Amino acid sequence: MHNKTLVELSQSLQTGEFSSVELTRHYLQRIQQYDSALNSFITVTEDRALAQAEAADQQIAAGNVGPLTGIPMAHKDIFCTEGVKTSCASKMLDNFIAPYNATVVEKLNAAGMPMLGKTNMDEFAMGSSNENSFYGPAHNPWDTGRVPGGSSGGSAAAVAARLTPFATATDTGGSIRQPAALCGITGLKPTYGRVSRYGMIAFASSLDQGGTMTVNAEDAALVLEAMAGFDERDSTSLEQAVPNYSSTLNDSLEGLKVGLPKEFFTDDLNPEIRSVLDEAIKVLEQQGAKIQEISLPNTGLAVPTYYVVAPAECSSNLSRFDGVRFGYRCDNPSDLEDLYKRSRGEAFGAEVKRRIMIGTYALSAGYYDAYYLKAQQIRHLISEDFKQAFNEVDVILGPVSPSTAFKLGEKTDDPVSMYLSDIYTLSLNLAGLPGMSIPAGFSAEKLPVGMQLIGNYFDEAKLLNVAHRFQQETNWHQSAPELVEG
Repeated sequence: MHNKTLVELSQSLQTGEFSSVELTRHYLQRIQQYDSALNSFITVTEDRALAQAEAADQQIAAGNVGPLTGIPMAHKDIFCTEGVKTSCASKMLDNFIAPYNATVVEKLNAAGMPMLGKTNMDEFAMGSSNENSFYGPAHNPWDTGRVPGGSSGGSAAAVAARLTPFATATDTGGSIRQPAALCGITGLKPTYGRVSRYGMIAFASSLDQGGTMTVNAEDAALVLEAMAGFDERDSTSLEQAVPNYSSTLNDSLEGLKVGLPKEFFTDDLNPEIRSVLDEAIKVLEQQGAKIQEISLPNTGLAVPTYYVVAPAECSSNLSRFDGVRFGYRCDNPSDLEDLYKRSRGEAFGAEVKRRIMIGTYALSAGYYDAYYLKAQQIRHLISEDFKQAFNEVDVILGPVSPSTAFKLGEKTDDPVSMYLSDIYTLSLNLAGLPGMSIPAGFSAEKLPVGMQLIGNYFDEAKLLNVAHRFQQETNWHQSAPELVEG
């Protein structure tokens, strides 16, 4: 059952090959069997999942069925889930039971999908390796001594290990695409505003975007259709009709213009990753795509720009966690100032503290113009680069990560090296564009390599089309780690 795609599972449920309860129980057993080696889940909601599966079976029996009815899934532990712990992988929220559902959770509940549980992540989504979790690091199922990527590492590892057929995720600077690449699955970050952020605990509000982790592009199309749409409770949600993404998956790629940014394909690009991408480009050319070099001249400024904008917004968003209203509170504070200092000092991890301090400094009097305002100006230039590029091409192609999955602990003492893990992904978030990572091959060490596809605003359908046509000609996305081949 676990080797079936969402589309195949949907067909099996509707023909009665197995029930939703049987399917859900199967995935719960896999989590119990394998997750001790992966630590991809923070919370497993067995009773809730089985109750939801039973309700889905009743819907199917009554003929009241949608394409996702009865298929189990998992949520990144950044989405509020009513009555279930929502921790953001932080000691600060270890005791927080969400009193309401995020819009994404509401939509997937309405689609009839049982929730298996909440997946591990970097604390408050800050990290590129899933080593910043209060609950310990998640592990890459291809090699459990390596990271799965971050911050959505738990979602990526769980999907790659076939512990769930689909998981939600969020992307602030590459946190869907990078772990998808390192774990060999398909990760889609939609256009900013395409998926509601209501109930998604904020890291950097102008950058955060919810998205999907699936095995292939066909499945991503199915779940994005259920997740996307306008939400009046989210002031950044955009009133834009949601297309039928599945209907254009098989469109021809004849004449498609694919841009290769020269700033991505430099001598610094890992030769193994370059070789994999060269072969992937040939597959698209064989289907009629036209390849041309383009330039994104401000790409080199994306990392410093991001690491001013994101920490500034995080320092503001995380000020609400003060030990007063909810979450962690220190023992026996002597006064209000002691309550604030010790609650925050004891509950936040090192990386979160680092970013709060950077952001507070960048926003402080005397430095706002020099840092934050300047970063926003450069952000505009980066957006203009993409605008110019999409006057010439339909889709942009490049690497996702500068390396394959690195070893646990390899970069924890070198924050700058860790930040550079997102060098190819950050610019999309600064511009608000959609992007995705799809499996494109393996390194000599048998570690997955991802290929990044970047689209114009609201052009998710085109990205899914290109990804699907690529996956029809290749089988990289069908590869599963030996750990869970059974």
